Amino acid sequence: TSCALEALAPSADEEWPEAEKAEKLARGAALKWASGVFYRPEKLEGLGQYRSRETQRNSSIQSRLKSTVQSYLEGVSTGLEQLRSAAQEVRDVCQELGAARWALLDSAEQCQGLQQMRALMADHVQLASVVQVLPQLFSVHEAFSHTLQLLHRQCLLEAHAELMMMEHLRDDILCQLHLRGLSGAQATVLSYFSGLQELNERLAKQLWDIAGRSLRLVRQDPALFVSAVRIIEREERIDDTLLLEATFLPPGRPKGWRQKFQRVLQESLVGARFHGTCVGTAGPALARHLVALKEDVVSELRVVKDLMVQCVPAHYNVLGICTAAYHQALAGHLQELLREDLDKQGLFLLLEWALRVYHSPEMMGHPDLLPEVDVSALGPLMSPELVDHTERKYVVKVKASVVEWMQRTLEVEFKEWFREEEPETDHQGFFQSALPFIVMQMLNENIQIASLITDSLQQKVYNMALEELEAFLGRLREALVQCGKEHQRDRTVPRFYSSYLLAMLNNNLALSSAVSSLHPDAARREVPASLWAALDRTQKKACQLLLEELLLDLQPLCLQLPSRRWLLGSQLVSSMCEVVDRYSKDFRRVRTPVCTLLLAESELVVTSQYLRALLQQKMVCRSQEERAQLCHRLLQDATQLRDLFCGLGLEQSQQSLEAIFALRELICLEDPALLSLEVLGFITKYPDASDEHISTLLDLRGDVSREMRHVVLEMMAQHPQVLPDSYRPIFSTILVPAPELPLCLRKAKCA
Repeated sequence: TSCALEALAPSADEEWPEAEKAEKLARGAALKWASGVFYRPEKLEGLGQYRSRETQRNSSIQSRLKSTVQSYLEGVSTGLEQLRSAAQEVRDVCQELGAARWALLDSAEQCQGLQQMRALMADHVQLASVVQVLPQLFSVHEAFSHTLQLLHRQCLLEAHAELMMMEHLRDDILCQLHLRGLSGAQATVLSYFSGLQELNERLAKQLWDIAGRSLRLVRQDPALFVSAVRIIEREERIDDTLLLEATFLPPGRPKGWRQKFQRVLQESLVGARFHGTCVGTAGPALARHLVALKEDVVSELRVVKDLMVQCVPAHYNVLGICTAAYHQALAGHLQELLREDLDKQGLFLLLEWALRVYHSPEMMGHPDLLPEVDVSALGPLMSPELVDHTERKYVVKVKASVVEWMQRTLEVEFKEWFREEEPETDHQGFFQSALPFIVMQMLNENIQIASLITDSLQQKVYNMALEELEAFLGRLREALVQCGKEHQRDRTVPRFYSSYLLAMLNNNLALSSAVSSLHPDAARREVPASLWAALDRTQKKACQLLLEELLLDLQPLCLQLPSRRWLLGSQLVSSMCEVVDRYSKDFRRVRTPVCTLLLAESELVVTSQYLRALLQQKMVCRSQEERAQLCHRLLQDATQLRDLFCGLGLEQSQQSLEAIFALRELICLEDPALLSLEVLGFITKYPDASDEHISTLLDLRGDVSREMRHVVLEMMAQHPQVLPDSYRPIFSTILVPAPELPLCLRKAKCA
């Protein structure tokens, strides 16, 4: 343990202020380690091994410490040597600087004498420069005169060379004065060179005149045009050089002749053609103007592409500039034309020209112009808003024309109704007129014409056509009503009233079938419900007028129902059948759907009139024999009418004559006590039969007591009926007089 402590403890020569504390800590650590290792006697056998190991470790640590200290000492020695040599060099430099300072002080007096010589030298240089330019200054006015003569002879390149020489002389003098701060002398120089301004203006005037005649010159005398372009290019380089130096900018610079040349070129192309030109807004005049415009623009752009481009530098992009100038001028010109009150042909021509012709191979897509001319990057000739506004104006004009033509067609059709001959027939014998063909052809032509421009215009015209067709159907119904009123005043006028109503029904069918195919695009044939409703109303109105005509012929016969004469037997129903048969022959001149509808409606009219005559006339059976006669007559009449309509092609399931058979069952019932059940079955089958209808039927029997009547009506009150959606009303159209009772049977049904 003591050996280990001696190896770990520092020597006395290396002690420092905290050495004692460190030694105590080391001894404590060593004792702790030794007590832990040698806490048992048998562990002391390895003490020699521990001692030798710690001795070797201590020797190794001491050798590393010695080598480290030795290397530090060698570095310190080298650094001290370098510091000594640097200090010596600093002392040498200080001595040299001191010697130089004394030498400068000795030569300061000699430099003051050289200042006067420097000033004299500067004056000499200035005078020498003035002497050199004196001959040029004296010849300035002569050069002015010579340059003017060159300009008169159109020797532009020589004149410009003289002008550049004089400008260079003036600018050089002004620059020297500017650098020396002699601003006051610049006014004298400018006054001396005042003729340069006039020369510049005259030269520029000739250049702009050449630019204005550029298209003609490149075809006839390109040399003059090339000279003008070379002069402009020289001036452009001078402007660029002066702007880059940015030390002194002479008066009149930069000239910007290249930009001016481009503006004059653009104005010469579009000015005479578009500014102040009087264009006729009528269709033919406008069409000629647009054709001429197309041909002239293509011709001039071909000259620019084939000839002018060869005469100017490529970076001028003269073809692009001319194309853009034409594009902008045409756009403005079209806007000016659209401000006029154009008719529909003029609006169509402008839309077609701007949206179709302009980009077509006939104009900007011409093979001689492609691919250099490309107007796709310049935007549309007409903005989407302007196109939409123009399309709406066109639709308004077309609408006015369509309304006018439809009104004329309707007036002609109305006059034809009063002719002394029947309407025309087709190859199948159906009545018809030219009205649907004229109307649909007119609408279809306008839609087809609009499809040549844009889909949006086609859709606008299509929507307008449907709206106007709906309005036309309304006016057609009004004409039918007016014709019907005149016919009511005098049934001989029109002579073929029914025939023309049948023709109108066929016309309505033709319109219904044609309107579905009015739009060329099958996917966009959206017919509004209002138009279908208008067609349906027109058909119903014509059918109503026909049925009213039938009713007028049936009413004199129905007035004889019921009567004792009819009850005993007469040809009354046979006469009704003859009237119906006569009308049915006319109905066959209508196509199948409407013909069947007319038969069904005619059968309903006959049934309603027959029932109305029975219910409205106060006939009462006085005995059982009369009731039997009445039942027999009802059976014969209903059977005869049913056979008639079945023979005409109307199925029995579509007939309403069953109501007469059901009414007959009520009258034929022998036991009045069963009336309530029979009436319940009747109102279940015919829910529009009211208390008044049943009361009238009970009166017609003549054997129903007041108590039985009360029972029947109470039963009806307890079983209210609801009309089904598919039910065809029969009794609701028949008004019967209120029953004359001494008191109200029920509060809810008080007459």
